[in-house]
Amino acid sequence: MSFVLTPSSRKPGLKRHLAERLAVLLLVVAGPALAQGQPQMDLPRIQLSAGMHLIDAQVAQTPPQRQIGLMHRQQMPVNEGMLFVFEQPGTQCFWMKDTLLPLTAAFLADDGRVVNLADMQPKTTDSHCSAEPVRFVLEMNQGWFAKRGVKPGSRLGGFQPRR
Repeated sequence: MSFVLTPSSRKPGLKRHLAERLAVLLLVVAGPALAQGQPQMDLPRIQLSAGMHLIDAQVAQTPPQRQIGLMHRQQMPVNEGMLFVFEQPGTQCFWMKDTLLPLTAAFLADDGRVVNLADMQPKTTDSHCSAEPVRFVLEMNQGWFAKRGVKPGSRLGGFQPRR
């Protein structure tokens, strides 16, 4: 996007108006980059379950929230995770470039069925993708699913199917 000032548009206050619009545009486009180094801790939460095990998941549902994800976290409580929610089912792929914790991603069908799991190492750009189109991805501390016997085909509770 560009702004062009023509001779007829040079009015008092126009520069200030354009500067304000440009500042807003930069915040929208560069907002996630401005959050570098700051983990997002204030997202909405949902309670999910894996059998008798409860999960306290932050919900990342906007593109900027999903982009930041669990980046820059130094630690995460044992039963806490992040649920990524996408608008449409698709092949979802994740990487860990600025993520400091080893995580496991569970790629989930709308009904909570685990499609596949992927262990992901911190600070890598390896791509980890869903085996089929999904709308949900739940990231937990690495090993959480394995220790609780959660594997592909298992179902997590707390999901409301989209109608």
